[in-house]
Amino acid sequence: MAKGQISVQTENIFPIIKKFLYSDQEIFLRELVSNAVDATTKVKTLAAIGELQGELGDTRIQVKVDKEAKTITISDKGIGMSEAEVERYLNQVAFSSAEEFLEKYKNQAAIIGHFGLGFYSAFMVAQKVEVVTKSYRKEEAAVIWSCDGSPEFEINPADKTERGTDIILHVAPDSEEYLEDDKIEGLLNKYCKFLPVEIQFGSRTETTYEGEGEEEKEVKTEVDNIINDTHPIWKKKPSELSDDDYKAFYRKLYPMSQPPLFWIHLNIDYPFNLTGVLYFPKLNNSLEVQKNKIQLYSNQVYVTDEVKDIVPEFLTLLHGVIDSPDIPLNVSRSYLQADSNVKKITSYITKKVAEKFESLFKTDRAGFEEKWSETGVFVKYGMITDEKFNEKAIKFALLKDTDDKYHTIEEYKELIKDNQKDKYDRLVCIYTSDKKEQYTYVNAAKNAGYNVIISDTPIDNHFMQHIEYKGENLTFVRVDSDVVDNLVQKDEKKESVLSDKEQEQVKEIFTKSITDLKGGSIELKALSPEDHPVLITKPEFMRRMKEMQMMQGMGGADFGDMHNVVVNTNHPIIAQKLVNLTEDQQGEMVDYLHKLALLNQNMLSGEDLARFVKSSLERLA
Repeated sequence: MAKGQISVQTENIFPIIKKFLYSDQEIFLRELVSNAVDATTKVKTLAAIGELQGELGDTRIQVKVDKEAKTITISDKGIGMSEAEVERYLNQVAFSSAEEFLEKYKNQAAIIGHFGLGFYSAFMVAQKVEVVTKSYRKEEAAVIWSCDGSPEFEINPADKTERGTDIILHVAPDSEEYLEDDKIEGLLNKYCKFLPVEIQFGSRTETTYEGEGEEEKEVKTEVDNIINDTHPIWKKKPSELSDDDYKAFYRKLYPMSQPPLFWIHLNIDYPFNLTGVLYFPKLNNSLEVQKNKIQLYSNQVYVTDEVKDIVPEFLTLLHGVIDSPDIPLNVSRSYLQADSNVKKITSYITKKVAEKFESLFKTDRAGFEEKWSETGVFVKYGMITDEKFNEKAIKFALLKDTDDKYHTIEEYKELIKDNQKDKYDRLVCIYTSDKKEQYTYVNAAKNAGYNVIISDTPIDNHFMQHIEYKGENLTFVRVDSDVVDNLVQKDEKKESVLSDKEQEQVKEIFTKSITDLKGGSIELKALSPEDHPVLITKPEFMRRMKEMQMMQGMGGADFGDMHNVVVNTNHPIIAQKLVNLTEDQQGEMVDYLHKLALLNQNMLSGEDLARFVKSSLERLA
C-alpha cells in the first residue's frame, strides 16, 4: 500500500473546486464521461497504429447507479493507467495526461479533455472517490486509488483483470439526488448525447410486433440503453445526407418544434476547426422566440447553449449545433474566453448565413418570397445589428406591397421613382402597418396611383429607420401621414367646387367646433368627391417618436396623439350640405364627422366612443 499527499499549491484544493472552480455541480458527469471517452480514444489510436497488445474488443463506456450502496460508477475499457501513471496524473492537479498524449500522437488522436482538473469535479458530489484501473500494457498490475476529499490518498493493488478504468463515486449526503436513475439519464442526454464512443446506462424495454391481423402480438424485449449517437450528422459530409436526415436530426434536438425552413451545414478546417448544422426556425413574424437554442460542443462534448459570445445577436434566433475544439473555454468549460478565434468564427458564421440567403434568392426566388414571412424578421434584425450582414442582405431584403408582390429595395426605388417623391426630391415609400384598419387610406393612395408596402412586424420601425440612415435616398411614411396627403395634392391638383369665401367659411366652422387637435391643424383639401369628407393624418416624425417610446417601454408622449384634420371640400356633405345648416347644426355635423374620422383611425375609445355611439343612435331614433 502506498500513501501520500496530492501535489497542489494550496493546503486543500477541494473546497475551492466545489465552491468556485465549477459553476454548475452537475457537470461532474460530463467531465468523468469525457475522460472515459479520452481513454477510449487513446486506446483506439494505439490499436490503429499497431501499438496495442491484444485485441481492441468492446470499447463501450458504462454508467451505473447503485442506490443501495450510494455509488455512481463510470467504467471504460480504454488505455488504463499503471501505478506510476496514477501517481503522476491523479496526484498532480492541473497536469493533464491528455496534453502529453496529444503531443505524441497529434496526427492520429482527437482528444476531448484538455484540463487536468476535470477529474476532480467528482468531489463536487462525492465524499470519497475510488479509481480502479489497469493499463493496456499487460505487464502492469492493476491498482486502486482512493481519496476522501482531503489532500491525502492511498494506492493499493487491485484484482481488476481487464484493461480500462472504473471511477466509483461514493455520493455525499447532500448530493443524493444524483442516485436517481432519471437524474443521471437526464444529465447523460444533456451532456453526452453525441459523444463518439457508445455510452450504456442500464437497459430499456423495446416493443416490437410479430404476426399479422388477429395473430399480431406485442413483443417486449430488454435491450441495452445506449444514450448517444456516436456519428451525428454535423460530423458527416453534406453529400452523405438527405433532407430527411437533416429534418430527423432537428426532431431529435427539438422534439416539439415545427419543421425548420432550411439549414446550413458548416464545415471548415482552416484557419480554425468548426463543424455544425444551423437551422432556420419558423419565426411567425415575431422576435418573441426562445433563444439559447444553439448548442455548443467541443469534440462532441456538450458545453453550453449560451453562445452569445461566439454567435452574433441576430443569429441567436437560429437553432442547431456548433462544434469546435478551437473555441477557448474556461477550466469548467462553462463560458467562452476572449480570443481572436472567436471573432474569426463569428465572421465565418455570419458570412455563411448571408451566402445561404443569397443563394436561395438567386436560385429560387419564388421559394424565397414564399418563406419571406418567416425569414424577413430574421434578415431585418441582422441588417440592423450587423454591418457585414447588412452589406450582403441589402441585395435580397424584400418589401411586400398590398398586391402581394415582392420587391428588393433597388427594384422598389425603380418602381416609384417617377411619382413618389417629396419636396426634398427623396423617394417616398408609403407603407401600411395594418392593411385592414388603414383600408381607407390604402385605397386612397392606390387610387392616386401609389404603391403601398406592408410593414407590420415589431422590427419594421427600426428597419425603416435603418434603411433611411444608410443613405438609400428613401424615406418611409405611413399611409395616413400628412406627407402622403401632400403627395396626393401635388399629383392630383384638383380644384375645389367651393369659392374662396365658402372655403373660409368652412375653415371657420371646423376651427370653432374642433378644439382637441393636441397641436395639430385643420386643412382644407380639394380631394375626390368619393374620398371621405374628413380624414385624419398624423405628422410622421411625431408618430414615429411615440412608437419608439412605446417599444422601449416609456409610454407615448402627448404629442404622439397630435393629428391634422383634412377637410375634403369636394365631398357633397361639405360642399352642399354643411354651409346651408344653422350654426348649431353645423357644430353637431362637424363634431360627428370628426369623430367618424377618429374612429376610422382607432383614435376614439372609452367615454368618447360611448358618447359617440349614443348620439349616433339618437340620430336614428
